[in-house]
Amino acid sequence: MRKILIVEAKLHLREWPSLAFTVGLPVALLLILGLSIPVMTRPDPAYGGERPVDTQMPAMMILLALLTLSCSVLPGVLAAYREQGVLRRMSATPVHPARLLAAQLVVNVVVGVVSTALLITLALLVFDARPPASWPGFVLVFLLGTAALLAIGLVIASLAPNGRAASGIGSLVMFPLMFLGGMWLPRELMPDALRTVSDYSLSGPFAQALRDTWAGHAPQPAHLAVLAAGLLLFGGLATRLFRWE
Repeated sequence: MRKILIVEAKLHLREWPSLAFTVGLPVALLLILGLSIPVMTRPDPAYGGERPVDTQMPAMMILLALLTLSCSVLPGVLAAYREQGVLRRMSATPVHPARLLAAQLVVNVVVGVVSTALLITLALLVFDARPPASWPGFVLVFLLGTAALLAIGLVIASLAPNGRAASGIGSLVMFPLMFLGGMWLPRELMPDALRTVSDYSLSGPFAQALRDTWAGHAPQPAHLAVLAAGLLLFGGLATRLFRWE
């Protein structure tokens, strides 16, 4: 397992444009929007008197990074491995292909952690935004939400016959989840019907729970329940649907 993990990590580093995009885009957007739009650094009653750069913007950028990993990077790599016959060849060796899946999940979680750490650090240094006030709750929400989103990525990888198809399916899934998470229209401003849909999507509860723990509040049990249910649902679907060749 250790050797597979090292190999997959090296392969990810070789694909540095994809890695740079996944980590760099959310960081760049946080800095550009925060520095160029004055309203981002002003207290807003819609966010309980906090500035958008305090919780809303960092949470949205974390969601963007994790959705990119889950809907683009992870399914693209696994679908390409299937297309190239890597998974089929591995199935004929003593090394079970499931270890490759585990290594992919670990590497993507590490990339997500690095991106999140950069966002928290830059928000603190550039905008004097405080880090998450409830670290235990934040870590719980981050790990549970990340696992649920990566499970979606495994389902996409299960359905996609090749890398190009994985990219197309991933885009169809990613952009609605970004919208429902409040990327373009904050959840506070959503109509009631749309807010209800957002509450039952994975991205909506995940983004809201990140903001809640960032502000020092405990995550709402309903949000944790949706994330856990999503993890079980999509994890189960990925297990049933995933094909090694």
